Amino acid sequence: MGCAVGTEFTSFEEFFPYYVGEHSKAATRWVHFAGTHLGAAVGVTAVARRRWGLIGAFPVISYGMAWFSHFVIEGNRPATFGHPLWSLRGDMRMLATMWRGGDAELGRIAAENKAERLRRAAVLQESPEETLEPVAALP
Repeated sequence: MGCAVGTEFTSFEEFFPYYVGEHSKAATRWVHFAGTHLGAAVGVTAVARRRWGLIGAFPVISYGMAWFSHFVIEGNRPATFGHPLWSLRGDMRMLATMWRGGDAELGRIAAENKAERLRRAAVLQESPEETLEPVAALP
């Protein structure tokens, strides 16, 4: 599903291909995977050892690694900035797909989404850079 800047999503199913498209490189997806699992491990360890101060490390590690992958590997802004709840749900769905061995499927979804967004840019005579930027937040 192609989306130009400012387009609003009406459902998670419409949002998900865009979300995966923002993770077009396998390295971005795998850094997300590692960061989420490392953060969760720290969170579980904090609870098990009753070190309540460490619980805050869970989101810092998870989001920190994910955002690093967007800025450094993918070269874009995280979708979390515009769609925090759908991005969290998208991340869980993406990670579940990876656990099932579906990284290649995610790569296909990402490539299709990017191609659709570029086709839309050509039709609307927009620059590809604008079209590939994350969309504005939902109201």
